[in-house]
Amino acid sequence: MADLRINIAGIESPNPFWLASAPPTNSGYQVQRAFEAGWGGAVWKTLGDPIVNVTSRFAALHYGGQRVLGFNNIELITDRPLEDNLKEIAETKKKYPKHTLIASLMMEPNRDRWHELVKAVEAVGVDGLELNFGCPHGMAERGMGSAVGQHPDLVRQQTEWVKEVAQTPVIVKLTPNITDIRHTARAASLGGADAVSMINTINSLMGVDLDSWLPIPHVDGKGAHGGYCGPAVKPIALNMVAECARDPLVGIPISGIGGIGTWRDAVEFMLMGSACVQVCTAAMHHGFRIVEDMIDGLNNYLDEKGIASAMDIVGKSVSTYRDWGNLNLNYKIVARIHEETCIHCNKCHIACEDTSHQCIDIVRDDATGKERLVVREDDCVGCNLCAIVCPVEGTIEMVEIDTGQPPLTWNQRQAALAAGGSCEA
Repeated sequence: MADLRINIAGIESPNPFWLASAPPTNSGYQVQRAFEAGWGGAVWKTLGDPIVNVTSRFAALHYGGQRVLGFNNIELITDRPLEDNLKEIAETKKKYPKHTLIASLMMEPNRDRWHELVKAVEAVGVDGLELNFGCPHGMAERGMGSAVGQHPDLVRQQTEWVKEVAQTPVIVKLTPNITDIRHTARAASLGGADAVSMINTINSLMGVDLDSWLPIPHVDGKGAHGGYCGPAVKPIALNMVAECARDPLVGIPISGIGGIGTWRDAVEFMLMGSACVQVCTAAMHHGFRIVEDMIDGLNNYLDEKGIASAMDIVGKSVSTYRDWGNLNLNYKIVARIHEETCIHCNKCHIACEDTSHQCIDIVRDDATGKERLVVREDDCVGCNLCAIVCPVEGTIEMVEIDTGQPPLTWNQRQAALAAGGSCEA
């Protein structure tokens, strides 16, 4: 079997599957249960000054028969005394010395307070620190969390404060509630961070109850914005990981977070640059034992590919992720419909006719009187819409067409035109 051990910024872990800092890592009891189930690591629920949480706290988006497509959370950092958390961290690390235990930290913008917290946490034997500059609700209103993470100068400054005293690797957790996450990732790197983790949750309002007209969730008739996570945020998170992984000004390892619930999700994040992945919503939905399928799936995938180590796939797809201007304008694919499996629902025709490029015709066979769907390939732009809406997997195939033209990008085209030449796409 493949070697699932990973190393991120000097932090070693028996496998790349970590629990994210969240309700599942609120106590030693929970983290120890997770390690027993097979999780390679856990990021302890964020430690800081005492807070008071509210009820209710969670809400979920269910769609098309799927429960918990998205998840909303207005819970803050730990509401348990720091001393209790430190005691349980020490006990957990002693009991599971080979598992990775990271402490998530949040503190007011005060250098001395940061120093005190870092020293207290490292004294109980954690493997690393994760600075929570991402929480979008509650703490942000107090000048912490995403209130820091939205300002590169503050990210750099407070990372530098932590690095002045930290003896273990420092991971900076970034907020997605920003125009371009690369700027804060660069700031973390400049501040001395050993790695970054992303993404934290997205600002959200889950819904409004149509009978009571109250926000969901509500606290005594009033609601507040919360953090959105779960499967629905995966594409957003994967893009941000990929953008930072291909940015030479970031240049430090990444721990990927956001909508990861299966081994396939994990592999995608790893291919796009994540040395490890963190999971929350899927564990809250299905329990800690989902990690068994994740471990088995990753093992089987690596074995089938003939890959010896999980670390060997980290970043292997980063070079394929480009700016739009560097894509080949002369590459062409078209849709082809396999009549033998087509159920003649006509969804592809409707979608193409109403919202795309009107290149799928309904053709009647004069001999049999039967209708079939035919793609006019000269007019097809290869948008994929018909294949996406088709309910029968594989019935519509997107096929590459040889245009007989060399690769040509928009940037190359514009450069040639600027030089006084001519260049046709």
